Order: sequence, then structure tokens, then C-alpha cells
Amino acid sequence: MALNQEQAEATARTLLELRKPEQERLQRIAAYVRGDHSSVYVPRSARDEYRWLLDRAKVNMLRLVVTTAAQNLYVDGYRATGTAQNAAPWMTWQANRMDARQHGVHRAALKYGIGYNTVLPGEPVPVITPMSPRRLTAFYQDPVNDEWPIYAVEVTTEKAKGDEGRLVVRRLVRLYDETSTYRFTGDAEGRRLELVKVDDHDLGVCPVVRYLNEVDLDEDESVAGEVEPLIPLQDQVNSTTFNLLMAQQYAAFRQRWVTGMAPVQDEHGNVVEPFRAGVDRLFQAVDADTKFGEFGETSLEGYLKSREESIREMATISQTPPYYLLGQMANLSAESLVAARDGLDRKVEERKSSFGESHEQTLRLAGLASGDTKAWEDESAQVVWRDTSSRALAATVDALGKLSQMLGVPPEELWEKIPGVTQTDVTRWKKTKSAADAFAQMNQMLERQMGLADEDAPEPELVDGQPTG
Repeated sequence: MALNQEQAEATARTLLELRKPEQERLQRIAAYVRGDHSSVYVPRSARDEYRWLLDRAKVNMLRLVVTTAAQNLYVDGYRATGTAQNAAPWMTWQANRMDARQHGVHRAALKYGIGYNTVLPGEPVPVITPMSPRRLTAFYQDPVNDEWPIYAVEVTTEKAKGDEGRLVVRRLVRLYDETSTYRFTGDAEGRRLELVKVDDHDLGVCPVVRYLNEVDLDEDESVAGEVEPLIPLQDQVNSTTFNLLMAQQYAAFRQRWVTGMAPVQDEHGNVVEPFRAGVDRLFQAVDADTKFGEFGETSLEGYLKSREESIREMATISQTPPYYLLGQMANLSAESLVAARDGLDRKVEERKSSFGESHEQTLRLAGLASGDTKAWEDESAQVVWRDTSSRALAATVDALGKLSQMLGVPPEELWEKIPGVTQTDVTRWKKTKSAADAFAQMNQMLERQMGLADEDAPEPELVDGQPTG
């Protein structure tokens, strides 16, 4: 039963207040992924040169950690029970450009620990919309065990021309429940909220699907992304990089000293430096008693090793191969590369399990939104993940060939296991093979018919062993 105007507005206001603490945490994570870090202390009296070095002391490793995992996640199909063909909701998936847009919900879940898809009826197909938790928040009666939320609230802003051509910024709020969506408008500060439209979807469930980076049975730890645990290490990397730049700027250059020289004064009687230090300048003096010397430079090796250890620790905690973050791949054998990727592969497999269930939930809901009851009730259909492993193609093909020859696995069932091969490629290959098989069968049938016709023909007459005609 749909909410009336008063109930809808009260519910929306309550949910907007409940989502505020989460938004503060998500904004901090988004800032760190973007590279907006505040990890080095800046005194009030800091000079412009100090701040200039500070701006260049940010080495953002967090985006790479997210990207490394996201690039190994690609849904390539959705198989119904007992078939090798994609189920009907897959057409809705492709019509919504989810082949590309799926990466958005994967990255959101990896960054923040949670991401969402909304599925609503539409023409000609249902509409699937991936959303960041900074835009949408879902509320569950039991956040750990419930499949569908009881409410979800979406917040966006809209820019439009107002009176006299002035720019007006409005806040748009949408409330979801199991029967309807409620659209509100308000000012940018959120002090005013007005219901403007109600759209009934009548799906029987709140049309929001949750994607969790980690599935944990403790409610307070069930939302954990890849970024937040690494923020202290990112601060360490930035702090060490800043100290490295400071030492490089002020202490790595060998400072020179002079003795036995009378101080030089300007026209006002102020003492000035007799020389301007520089790599292209030479100190000289007329007085024979003047002596020159230099101080030793500060070694940068300790700073470099300290930063490398922080990055290596970040790679260990995030299960990212160290050579991804450090860029060191010298003399690594194939076995060493496989061992280095083992942690990443285990993490990716876990994410495929979690995200895969959510994708299946999205596609089932797409079937319901299109009126396909059979697709909605098929809880055993599964998504197909593309093989993105970095194994050598020759070794993979050799292993697949042995599976087919020694274990009798049909070759067609192994095509999708070839790295880099898409579901579209496999479908085209199967069609081509079917056409070739049909052509071969037709040739065999013609050959048999021709053979029968030759057997029925009379034998030719022979003269001196040669046919006469």
C-alpha cells in the first residue's frame, strides 16, 4: 500500500537524517581515492615553498588498489538452469549497457564497501541503474540477513535556470518502497522537501539490490571497502615522501662554507652573502688566507627504503601483488608471478561470489519487472565471469586440449575458458560450427546418394580390357 503525502515526506526526512553519519565517512574515502589527502602537518608560518613541496608529496596508491581488483571482475553472461544459452533477462542487461556500467557498481563496492543497483519497470525494457552509496542508501530490517530493503532513499542535485536567467540549484530526493517511488524537490541545504510525483511499480519488493565488498555476520563490520583500512598507510607514504622532498630540496645539495673573508655589506650597511650557491657557480676570493670547504649531503636512501616498506605493507594488507605498486618485475619466473598473484586471485574469487549473487538478484528482478515470472522464480541461474587471468595462452590451450582428449569434455564447453574470449565470441563460434557441421552432413548425404546411384548403373562393356563408351 502506497504512502500518503504526509507519510512519504516524514519517512524521507527521517531517512535523510539517518544517512548523514554514513555520508561523512564516505566523503572521506572518496577524497582519499581522489588524492585529496591531509596527512602532513602544516604550521601556520609555513612558507610558500613548504606548501609547494607539500602539494607534490602525495603518492596516491589507493586508486590503484581499487583498479587492480576491479579489472579482474567482468560479467560475461547469465545462464538459466540446465542450458548453455543466456537467459532472457540478459537482453535487459545489455539494453541497459551494463556490459560497461557494471564496472561502476564494482568500483563503488570496492571503494566504499557497498554499492547498489535499482531496477524499475520501463519501456521497452526495465531500467537498471548502478548507484554509489554517496547517492543512495538502503535501510534493512535485518542488515545482515535480509535480501531486500524496506526503504531506500536517493539524493541528487539539479541545476536549472531560474528567474532572470539565474542559476538555481535544487535537491532531488527519491524514496523507494515495495510498491512505489516518491519524488521530492527541495533547496540545496535540505531545509525544504516537497512531494511532486508518485510512480507505482508494484513489484512487491523494494527495487534496490545491494553489493557488498565483504560479507560479514557482524552488523557493524558488514560494510568494509578496500580503501578505509589503508588510509593510515597512505598517510605514512605521504609523510615519508614529504620528508624525502624536504631533504632533497634543502639537505641533499652539498652546502659550502668560507672562512678568512671579510663580510660584505650593501649600501645600507647590511651584511649580505658573498656568494650565491648553485651547481653552475664557482666560489673564488682574492685573499690568500680565505679557505673553502663543504658539508656532506644528507643521504636519501633511508627515506626511499621507508617509503618502499610502507607500500609493501599496503600491498600485503590489500592482497595486491607488490610489483603492481612498486613497479619491480626484474627476473620473475612464471611460477613467481603466479605465487605473487595468489592473494589477489583469492580476493577476486571471493568478490565474484559476493557480487555474483547480487548480479543474479538484479537479473531476477529485471525478469520480474518485465513480467517474466519464470525468470524471477529461477533462483539457480548463474552469472558467467570472464576469465581475466594472466596465464600464457599456449599453456592454457594445451591444458584445455588435454581436458577434452583425456577426460572427454566437449571442446565447445571449454571455449569460454580461453582468456580474453567473450561470450559473444563463443556464441559466434558455436553458430559457425553448427553451420559447418550441417554442411558436412549434407555433403556426406550427397556422397552416399551418389554412391548408391553408381551401384545401380549398368557396368560398361569392355573390349580388350577397355570400356567401349
